[in-house]
Amino acid sequence: MRIVSYNVNGIRAAMKKGLVDWIKTDPADIICLQETKAEKDNVAHEEITALGYMDYWFSAQKKGYSGVAVFTKIKPDQVQYGTGHAVSDEEGRVLQLDFGDIRLINAYFPSGTTGEIRQGFKYQWLDEFYLYIDELKQKYPRLVLCGDYNIAHRDIDIHDPKGNKNSSGFLPAERAWMDKFLASGWTDSFRLQHPEPHRYSWWSQRFPTVRLNNKGWRIDYINVTNNLASRILHSDIYPDVKQSDHCPVFLELKK
Repeated sequence: MRIVSYNVNGIRAAMKKGLVDWIKTDPADIICLQETKAEKDNVAHEEITALGYMDYWFSAQKKGYSGVAVFTKIKPDQVQYGTGHAVSDEEGRVLQLDFGDIRLINAYFPSGTTGEIRQGFKYQWLDEFYLYIDELKQKYPRLVLCGDYNIAHRDIDIHDPKGNKNSSGFLPAERAWMDKFLASGWTDSFRLQHPEPHRYSWWSQRFPTVRLNNKGWRIDYINVTNNLASRILHSDIYPDVKQSDHCPVFLELKK
């Protein structure tokens, strides 16, 4: 089972930059997209489904905002839209699919970069989501949680940890949430195989040389419950795929 997670920062914009051509290279069996910023009916999604993918969308009620989608060549046994938390579901943040003994969760965690109100919402969302997935594990013990977490976990996951110590996405409380989350029975699939530094999945668009000089953050993850760690065959980050300010992250799991 080959899984890709990719924040496309607007699927229509990404398609204009070659997203479909990249998908034609068959990068994965399941492609989880975040920040689609579109309704299915407003996207030429048939260009992707023509490649053999079934598509599932969970869009925000606010047009041009947030949203997640999954394109899959493997038919899911079940699809669940949202988590039941009203505000999160209104923003189209979580889409869940069952494949055999695995539940795949595609999540777009909130960003707090626009100010205190959204940072407060982010903390509330993190608390609610932690409790949700902790309870979910009782029913679905084998989970894969992929998406844009909007958190760089450790110093190794950000190009300038000292300079960003007060930046949303690298705040102590956010990093502590990641500590708690991973300690509750999760494996960081990328770090399991890649202890090396300077591996990032997002680069600010404010300065054009940032990505060129690899001054990035690792905020996109495909994490698995510990009982799936032995089934990890390969994990990676694809920085040369450039339809977004993020890049895709990859996981191959043994069935």
